[in-house]
Amino acid sequence: MTALDAPLLALDKLTVQRGETPLCEKVALTLSAGDICHLIGANGTGKTTLLMQLAGLLPVLTGTVRYQGVESLPVQPLYVSHQLGIHPNLTVAQNLTFLLNLYGIAPSSTDIDAALTWVGLQGFETISSSHLSAGQTRRITLARLYLLTPAVTPLWLLDEPFTALDVDMVARMEDRLCDFASAGGAILMTSHQAVAVANQVLDLSDYMV
Repeated sequence: MTALDAPLLALDKLTVQRGETPLCEKVALTLSAGDICHLIGANGTGKTTLLMQLAGLLPVLTGTVRYQGVESLPVQPLYVSHQLGIHPNLTVAQNLTFLLNLYGIAPSSTDIDAALTWVGLQGFETISSSHLSAGQTRRITLARLYLLTPAVTPLWLLDEPFTALDVDMVARMEDRLCDFASAGGAILMTSHQAVAVANQVLDLSDYMV
């Protein structure tokens, strides 16, 4: 099996742990192109911890993680977390440009306008991010989803992406997730609400120690 044929993400007997304390053991999951998986579980099962492990921000001490068939990160996955990474002294457009630069994308002003319009922040390009509400700030981080493709980031790891979004924006998000998956990407995401577009569910409660 070549890397092109391999699943985008494969977990085998993975331990999710916080420090030296195991939360879940023998977690297994396979995500191929087109898959959207809803990661669920009771509080304390380690949903955010698992996403951070898969993003390379926390170590995997037990078990195997393969990305496109190899045990390393051939392409950095997109990780959208509760920590938004928005600099208050930059404008909205500057923050979005910075987030895209991390993945080697130099967006045009047209790209920025389109992405901000998609998240309902049209006209905010030159406004300092320090003047935004928490919900508006979160939308900056989500705006990059409009421009990122599977060729750039084939795997998306999304931690509560629907938080603080209205019904219309959730619907737009779900459409974008479907478009990304249909183009060959895969998504692992948490959400406290139902994810209608998911074709898989991983319940960490089934793997609790």
